[in-house]
Amino acid sequence: MAGSTSVNEISKNLGTGFYNAVSNPKSRLVAIGGICEDAMGAVMTGLSSYGRHIGITSSYAAFIAALEHVPARMHAIGQQTYSHITGKPHNTFIMINAHAGVKTGEDGPTHADPQALQLLQENFPLGSVITLTPWSRRKSGRLLSPGFLKRPAILAPFVTRPPETIPDRKALGLPPAESAVKGIYPVWKADAHTRRGGTIVLQGNGVASIFINEVMPELKKQGLNLSVFYVTSMELFQMLGQQERDALYPAELAREAMGITDFTLPTMYYWIRSTRGAQITLHPFKGGRFLGSGQAHKVLEEAGVDSKGQLKAVLAYVGELKNKNGNWC
Repeated sequence: MAGSTSVNEISKNLGTGFYNAVSNPKSRLVAIGGICEDAMGAVMTGLSSYGRHIGITSSYAAFIAALEHVPARMHAIGQQTYSHITGKPHNTFIMINAHAGVKTGEDGPTHADPQALQLLQENFPLGSVITLTPWSRRKSGRLLSPGFLKRPAILAPFVTRPPETIPDRKALGLPPAESAVKGIYPVWKADAHTRRGGTIVLQGNGVASIFINEVMPELKKQGLNLSVFYVTSMELFQMLGQQERDALYPAELAREAMGITDFTLPTMYYWIRSTRGAQITLHPFKGGRFLGSGQAHKVLEEAGVDSKGQLKAVLAYVGELKNKNGNWC
């Protein structure tokens, strides 16, 4: 898994092969019984707790979020006690949730899992865990530093299966990657002088790539005036001051918004604050079943979050919101 999730790139300049205290002491890549997420988590949280190393584990999000949940929770509890006694910040452990989302459909529904984020997000006291859901690999790097500087006990980035093409943000009219550090940022700002047609909240590489590259140009062509946001980290957003949160994502937008996510519906409840908005939010389990196996584009199509499904849902939402003058139940 070190190679398939690219975590071996982190240690390639420190020594090749697996660590051995006698014969290969410069290496920082440790083999712990093969693909065994609970063991990896137990060893690396233990290593991290001393504060001299940052333990990093990496595997499929489908397995690592669940199987490392217990060692992660134990680490968070231990670090809370450590901080209380010493006054020092947490010693952070990094859990890389790789191959995240249904784009890993070739490996089947056991691996292409939308549930992993829900196991960590809002499931720990605020400050114990920070989850990161970057759209592109460039944003992964931009998010790791501010996430780490908050010194959570567990830093949990969710990344899609590599390789991914890094988008030309300037050509797409998107804000710079640095904008990701506050947890949510606009990818399309509604014209303030024209009546806004609605608010869309995106979360996850799969649905965001489709929306930004395929759906958004069509919506602009149709003359719609939308506010569209991308979520990079609920916890980084929650750690902002109230005034900054209100300015970045106002409550009035949350009350009218619908979402499109790679993950489960509960991960959107913080951003979608109406019953109707939640009902029409697109997510992989909307059809009431686990998705089948297949190439990424086919699984996204089955989930109804391909370009055709997204466009249809957004146009229906815009029409309904207009007819109700934004008065959602």
